[in-house]
Amino acid sequence: MRLSFLTLTLFCVLVGFATAVYAGTEINWLSFSLCLIGALIAHIAVNTLNEYQDFQSGLDFKTDKTPFSGGSGGLVENPNAASLVLNFTYLCIALVIFIGLYFIATTGLGILPFGLIGIVIIITYTRYINTQAWLCLFAPGFAFGLLIVVATDYILTLNYSLSALASGVVCLFLVSNVLLLSQFPDANADKTVGRKHIVIAYGKKFSLSVYLIFTIFAGITLILSCFYDVLPKLAYLALIPMLAGVEAWRTLSKSLVGSKIANQPMNKALALNVIAANVTPLLLSICILVASTSQSS
Repeated sequence: MRLSFLTLTLFCVLVGFATAVYAGTEINWLSFSLCLIGALIAHIAVNTLNEYQDFQSGLDFKTDKTPFSGGSGGLVENPNAASLVLNFTYLCIALVIFIGLYFIATTGLGILPFGLIGIVIIITYTRYINTQAWLCLFAPGFAFGLLIVVATDYILTLNYSLSALASGVVCLFLVSNVLLLSQFPDANADKTVGRKHIVIAYGKKFSLSVYLIFTIFAGITLILSCFYDVLPKLAYLALIPMLAGVEAWRTLSKSLVGSKIANQPMNKALALNVIAANVTPLLLSICILVASTSQSS
C-alpha cells in the first residue's frame, strides 16, 4: 500500500477542505470524512494495482529500490501474496465506487465526472498511461490536484470554486513533479517492459527542464492567486517549501553527466522533491484556514 506516500492524499484533501471553509461553508463532517477515506482508498488502490502489475511484468525484479522509487519490493519477497494483493485492489476499487454512489445520491450527478475519471486513472495508470509520455506526466497531478482538491471542495460546498481550482493547479504541478523525478532511477528498467514516460521519451536533461518549468508554474499560480485575492495573502507563505523543488532541480542539474546521475544526489533530490510536494499543500491549507478564521472574526 506504500503507506508513507499517503500523506500526499491527506494534504490534498485538506486543501479542498480549507478552500471550502474559506468560502464560508458550514462543514458536513460525514461528507468530509468520506472524502478523506475515499481519496485514501483510491490512492491505495492505484498503489497496490501498480505493485501487482509491476510484479507480473517482471519490472520489480529489475529496479533498484530507493526510499522514493522502484516499488516496495513486497511481492518480489512474497510472490505467493500476488493474488491477495489483486483481490485487495478490487475491494478498494469497490469501496471507492460505493462512496462515489453515496455522494451521487446525496449531492447529485455533479460529482460523477470526478469519480469516473478517477476510476479510469486507477485502472489504466500502470499498463496504459505509463506508455503515453505526456499523459503520464500530467495524470498524477491531475488526479491529486484537480480531482482530489476540487472534488473535496465541491462535495462540501456544492459549488465550483476558483480558490479550489487555483489550489488544485498548484498541487497538479508539484505532484506531477513527484512522479517525474521518481522515474529517473527507474528509466532503464521501465523501458524493458514497454513504458514510455517523459524521461524515456526525451531524456533526463529535457525532463529536468520540464521539472523546473512545473515548479515555476506552481509558484506563479500561487502568486497570481494571492495577488488577485483568489487565495488569501497569507498563502504566499506556501512558496517557501517550493524552494525545496528548486534545490532538487539544482542538485540534479549539477550532477547530470550524460544520462547518468550518481545515487547520492539522486536520493537527495528525490527527498527534496517529496518535501516540496507534501509541505506546500499542508502549509497552503493551514494558511487558508488561518485566514478564514481571521476573516470570520
